[in-house]
Amino acid sequence: MKTAKIVFHGENAANFRQGFEALVDPRHQIVDLSDTLAGAGEREHYESADVIVGIKLNREMPVPRRASLFHAPSAGTDAIDTALLPPGAVLCNCFGHEHAIAEYVMAALLQRHVPLAQADADLRQQRWTYWAGRPTALRSELGAQTMGLLGFGHISQAILARAKAFGMRVTVANRSPVQDARVDRSFTLDQLPAFMASADAIVVSLPLTAQTTGIVGAEALAAMRPDAVILNVGRGPVIDEQALYDALAQRRIGGAVIDTWYRYPTPEQAECAPSQLDFESLPNLLMTPHMSGWTAGTVRRRQETMADNIQRWIEGRPLANVLWPTSR
Repeated sequence: MKTAKIVFHGENAANFRQGFEALVDPRHQIVDLSDTLAGAGEREHYESADVIVGIKLNREMPVPRRASLFHAPSAGTDAIDTALLPPGAVLCNCFGHEHAIAEYVMAALLQRHVPLAQADADLRQQRWTYWAGRPTALRSELGAQTMGLLGFGHISQAILARAKAFGMRVTVANRSPVQDARVDRSFTLDQLPAFMASADAIVVSLPLTAQTTGIVGAEALAAMRPDAVILNVGRGPVIDEQALYDALAQRRIGGAVIDTWYRYPTPEQAECAPSQLDFESLPNLLMTPHMSGWTAGTVRRRQETMADNIQRWIEGRPLANVLWPTSR
């Protein structure tokens, strides 16, 4: 059986490196490379790799002349320029984060209905705020609400299963009609305002493309129920930045839970605000730092996907999650 040189390029790929040897043939050579590829021999290793694990490929980098498989350890591949891949190379990605993100969504929604932290804090001060029997202590139930899923990929389907377990109604907006018996009502994207008005909680999980950038704009947000909440676990710019800020600042919607943002740290700036706008001052917003899918389970599932695809490539079998060439 042939062996391969597998390189893990950069800090992101390094997250999936530990324990990877145990998942592949021990005869493969595994090389760890820095983001800058500035170390001794790093450029040569990159150029001669058979398999590259990484999230970036651009014209400032060396050409991966021998690569047959470029594997992103993530779902997103927007920083990989496929025009720079050598003839015959295949680009694949990973999922495995949908279970973690679904748990994040349900946790974020549950805390709006079950105020455990506030009840605990109050009782420590001898305040029995939520004591059963008090009319003022009555709370709402998540199961009585409707969830709207914008997009119907891996993430939304995992969320759907959990929403149904709570007894929620579920509506979906997708590019093509959704045929799923668990979905109570399906919309196409040209019916976006009607979809946005259909639910108490809208979950955005769309990938970022030219077609989805800003798709949730002022008109879509204005169609939401005044007490509804919007959650973004897809990509920040799918929701128009200014329109979201205005809707929250003017309290035209009930709130938001935002995990994916408009600005991120860079090697030059390790800490930064997640937007040019003052989102952090808004009391009706829960902010998290793109953490929804980041669990030990996600890492392990993605490692297994990559190891399986490497074995498929070695054996000449069809690969999973092929993004390019698109004809495969």
